[in-house]
Amino acid sequence: MSVAFTKDEDHEAAAANLPDRPISPHPNLVTPQGLAQLQAAFAAAKAAYSAAQSSGEVSDDRTAMARATRDLRYYTARLSSAQPIEPVTAPQAVVFGTTVTFERDDGRTQTFRIVGEDEADPKQGSISYVSPLARALTGKAEADEVRLDGVEIVVVSIR
Repeated sequence: MSVAFTKDEDHEAAAANLPDRPISPHPNLVTPQGLAQLQAAFAAAKAAYSAAQSSGEVSDDRTAMARATRDLRYYTARLSSAQPIEPVTAPQAVVFGTTVTFERDDGRTQTFRIVGEDEADPKQGSISYVSPLARALTGKAEADEVRLDGVEIVVVSIR
């Protein structure tokens, strides 16, 4: 068959067909800081979309337009489903928005803040409330013990 009768997408056209970012089936709980982060990400996505549209060269850079459109859809959905949760001032147990310090059975001490999925960043000390660790710790008080994946964890402090 002649090449003239086949339709091969170029790399840019293939890149422009970006799949949507997955939306979690869990409730979209957010801390006040998480809501601010979502609003900032939405504003950035909106600006990227406007920039891609106004460049007048959408057909030349379809990847940028596809990325901006995809991100705008994602952050629009996340903002519309956001359920802001106010922080607890004097927590007696681990709940959404609290910071928990615990000690592992090997002597390591770790501290994490339990936050929404979009806000979670374990390297920065925050984990999603739907993570296995957060689920195991939720509802526990100081000195409570938790067993997770064969590891013993003791809650040291909650703030």
